[in-house]
Amino acid sequence: MNEVQGEQNNFEMPPREGFSLAYCLIVADIDRSVRFYETVFGGRTLSRGDGKGAPGCIQIANTWLIVNVGGGPTPDKPTVTASVPADPDVLSSFMNIRVADIRACYELWRDRGAEFITEPIEKVGETCCYLRDPDGYIIEVGQSKPGFTYG
Repeated sequence: MNEVQGEQNNFEMPPREGFSLAYCLIVADIDRSVRFYETVFGGRTLSRGDGKGAPGCIQIANTWLIVNVGGGPTPDKPTVTASVPADPDVLSSFMNIRVADIRACYELWRDRGAEFITEPIEKVGETCCYLRDPDGYIIEVGQSKPGFTYG
């Protein structure tokens, strides 16, 4: 694969030892979200869900993204209701994708249907921009400036 798409790493889920990390998004339509993450980011679909409660799962670079519909409390989370963002302009978390060439990614992903909030903007230590997925989740795309270190 080229530098823009990133290498699809085959790490195990669940791991044989230690742990792996996956991110779960509550979505309105599993199939729509799976198609978005396949199309825009070149994700590899591992599961499309089954319509009976099984989530979709997409491998994107070295991350597993789980997409599932919302719902009310369950025995393992008796006070929690899962839902898509009520207001897409109120942010409580977001995915952060680091890229080698932000301009190339911006053009490629925009051509694939991603709707960016702005074009890439220069900031201290990085250039970044944000896009939304079909449910309004914010995804940051950033490229670190050469020689800049965090912390």
